[in-house]
Amino acid sequence: MSTPDPDLLDRLLLERSVRRGSFVLASGRTSNFYVDARLSTMSAEGQVLIGRLGLAAIRARGWNPAAVGGLTMGADPVAYAVAAASIARPPIVDAFSVRKAAKTHGTGRRIEGNFRPGSAVVVVEDVITSGGSALSAVEAIRAEGGENLGVLAVVDREEGGRAAIEAAGLHVVSLTTATRLGLRS
Repeated sequence: MSTPDPDLLDRLLLERSVRRGSFVLASGRTSNFYVDARLSTMSAEGQVLIGRLGLAAIRARGWNPAAVGGLTMGADPVAYAVAAASIARPPIVDAFSVRKAAKTHGTGRRIEGNFRPGSAVVVVEDVITSGGSALSAVEAIRAEGGENLGVLAVVDREEGGRAAIEAAGLHVVSLTTATRLGLRS
């Protein structure tokens, strides 16, 4: 299987996920555009595109994670897509999810799925704005003894999130940016 053209992902995001208007973002900032990436990341086409492009980007960076995951729920479909794509292109990469807070029942875990202390992982994110969600996942992984190799984002809004994550000592790879999508000049 070949790696798809990144333009296909841009088209999908523009068709399904980009909205213009006045929006308050999770970071608290206001914006004249909103990227609801879940409309793309949770689509069948998006799963295939993001899985293949994400896996190719991880490997091009030289990362060899045991698993990928991030803060639920934006990161979940991205992690699952990359994990599924790895079946056709071993080594296999598993997926995990990071809860916003540890469960108060059962095992009381904050990280669910295929995560083990000591494992090398890549944090994934659907959209990076301030970097807060990715950094929250990084903190949880570090607290549980994981080794963060870096962060993979589907979209970088180019609003300081990359710099915040890099200030925490991690490299960031994005599949596309707000500029590439024509949302910034």
